[in-house]
Amino acid sequence: MANSSSNVQLRNITHITDYISQIQTHPNPLEEHPFFRTFDGFYLTQTDIILRHNVVDLSGTFPPPLAYLRAGPRNKIFFNPSDVRAAIVTCGGLCPGMNTVIRELVVGLWELYGVRGIFGIKAGYRGFYSYDPVELNPKMVDDWHKRGGTVLETSRGGFDLNKIVNAIQDHEFNQLYIIGGDGTMRGAVEIFEELKQRKLYISMVGIPKTVDNDVGIIDRSFGFQTAVEVAQQAISAAHVEAESAVNGIGLVKLMGRSTGHIALHATLSSRDVDCCLIPEIDFYLEGKGGLFEFLEDQLKEMGHAVLVVAEGAGQDIIPRTESQKAEKDESGNPIFLDVGGWLKSELKNWWNRNHPNELFTIKYIDPTYMIRAVPANATDNSYCTLLAHSAIHGVMAGYTGFVCGPINGNYAYIPVDEVAKAKNKVDTRDHKWSWVRSVSNQPDFITS
Repeated sequence: MANSSSNVQLRNITHITDYISQIQTHPNPLEEHPFFRTFDGFYLTQTDIILRHNVVDLSGTFPPPLAYLRAGPRNKIFFNPSDVRAAIVTCGGLCPGMNTVIRELVVGLWELYGVRGIFGIKAGYRGFYSYDPVELNPKMVDDWHKRGGTVLETSRGGFDLNKIVNAIQDHEFNQLYIIGGDGTMRGAVEIFEELKQRKLYISMVGIPKTVDNDVGIIDRSFGFQTAVEVAQQAISAAHVEAESAVNGIGLVKLMGRSTGHIALHATLSSRDVDCCLIPEIDFYLEGKGGLFEFLEDQLKEMGHAVLVVAEGAGQDIIPRTESQKAEKDESGNPIFLDVGGWLKSELKNWWNRNHPNELFTIKYIDPTYMIRAVPANATDNSYCTLLAHSAIHGVMAGYTGFVCGPINGNYAYIPVDEVAKAKNKVDTRDHKWSWVRSVSNQPDFITS
């Protein structure tokens, strides 16, 4: 729902009092916390907002800008800390920083608000109704931020709305912290709507997780900067292999099912990449302006080439059987074919057809699981802490059905249904993609 004024269009988020009346409030425990000093402006209100866009063209007309509530502590809370039973769940694929988020949720609830009933849900959504909750405390999670993956374990699929909500009620959870990607957030929307429908005194927050950085609205996803950093190591290895061989090509496949952010940023930061292929750009192999012609010229001039491809690139030109066309994973996503393996084969066939008597070496590196499984770097660890604390402050203040994340560098509360629908594609018409092409001199693959 949008709350518009003459100046901004505020995206409100749901509060528990919107459908449950006569809730007792409590002073925020931060007021008496020995390490906090409250002051005028310390507690945020409904008038503290963050603008969605902070760049405008004053030469034209534009509607009132979109805005979101600013994340942070409120002076009144709607949960008695001694009555809180908080559940934390991780869903979907791995991502650097998942354990950090869990750790900071546990420590934040415990140390900031005095909550003692904190539980981990094992194995994703199905864990609500398939496994016993795991009781968590700061001592148990003390070093989790140093580990990759998720100690709580994760899985795809397993979403059964009635079983999940019934289990939430049976375990008397009244706060839910759901960590996951776009599919997980779509499930969170359904859980939120069911909680409202049943008028349950339960607050739910989504913490967006995707190593691909394809969640919309927020500035970036946690773990993304770590992923780019590790991807650079794979690109450096491919470059060494390529330049150490006669007519050597280093081929690196990076994550990016629907968006090419990791491939793009790794290309920009490494400067060793000669061609970057992403899902947002169609490409072709043969003919004028095609990939083979470009690589032929590159090998003649430099003697080697490095090619980076996102996993979702080229899926429409890889031959598929009828059964492969219909395959889906447990989350309902199409099964992607290995574009890296296919490209390696096509490159070998191309060279053998055109240069049968010349040396040619291609080294294929797929660091996907290595990138997903590493611990978060310093920047992402700090980001995960701020995400967790933002989530806790919002939930304790009685907000529900929201996602927390940075917008223009400031943390905001965003309706979960907006985040579930929003996508973050690489804009191939902006300066950043032009920068990629300028550092690699790659073709634009335009056929007309």
